[in-house]
Amino acid sequence: MKVTVIGDGGWGTALAMVLDRNGHETTVWGPFPDYLEEIRSSGENKTYLPGVEVPASLRWTSDHADAVKDAALVVLVVPSRFYKPVVEAFKPFIPADALVVSATKGLDEETHERMSETAEKILGRPVAVLSGPSHAEEVARGVPCAVAIAAKDHAVAEQIQDLFVNDTFRVYTLDDVVGVELGGALKNVIAVAAGISDGMGFGDNSKAALMTRGIAEITRLGTALGAKPETFSGLSGIGDLMVTCMSRHSRNRGVGERLGKGETLEEIMNSMKMVAEGVWNCQAAKELAAEKGVSVPITEQVNAVVHEGKDPRQAVLDLMSRAPKPEGI
Repeated sequence: MKVTVIGDGGWGTALAMVLDRNGHETTVWGPFPDYLEEIRSSGENKTYLPGVEVPASLRWTSDHADAVKDAALVVLVVPSRFYKPVVEAFKPFIPADALVVSATKGLDEETHERMSETAEKILGRPVAVLSGPSHAEEVARGVPCAVAIAAKDHAVAEQIQDLFVNDTFRVYTLDDVVGVELGGALKNVIAVAAGISDGMGFGDNSKAALMTRGIAEITRLGTALGAKPETFSGLSGIGDLMVTCMSRHSRNRGVGERLGKGETLEEIMNSMKMVAEGVWNCQAAKELAAEKGVSVPITEQVNAVVHEGKDPRQAVLDLMSRAPKPEGI
């Protein structure tokens, strides 16, 4: 069938390649015509997915109406900072009967909404969510992985599952949209902390502690926001946290590592072409937690390092010197 991926970054391109492998007529929308022409002519998305051959069967366009014409599935893969205006621009053109799924792992910085919440308000229809441990670099090369698809209507989740699933891209269904989406967004903040730990030369013990207490923090905040606690033991919880905290592909971990080595955030961001959602979203996560009265000490310290210029060593000291307590708290 005809499917459209809105977003020409690495993750959008990788998902488009999955759909293309499954035989769907796949269009990718991007905002810059000249760059899309470069992808077409070179057969490579050099900025966002370097070294990966892009199939000639993918269609690329910067025209909103043309991109989604007759689409049966629309996949939203736009960075959180640009998500809202892009979805608003597509609102008049997305077919009324198209399935819509959001694959952006972030939060709205102003409203603190999950991405699917934002899309549903704009489009006036349910929006499913796809998330899980799935670095674009590996998905695009056909390295086996598994992800989660969540929708309020389980039949919709199964429809989207059927469109994506193949022998290297395994898809599991859930009905916990809130949990799947928050797991994908909040783990980015913990990954920045894991990178800071790496940059400061700490070891495996330190990262294991950060990840374990990080998933506890994510679960506390997620359940306060309406998610099911068991979701965070799955692919979009501990699974995505593990890969994002440990992988060389992780931009969030990479930003944290450079912070831990003493670089400034401005230096780091000026040198990056791709998005590190944890940098954008740590403040939103901190403010969400404050609204709900939830303790998120790692998130608070990441926000202090990223946005308030706090020395990473002082942040670690402050975390380690907190009053002792039972593990379940």
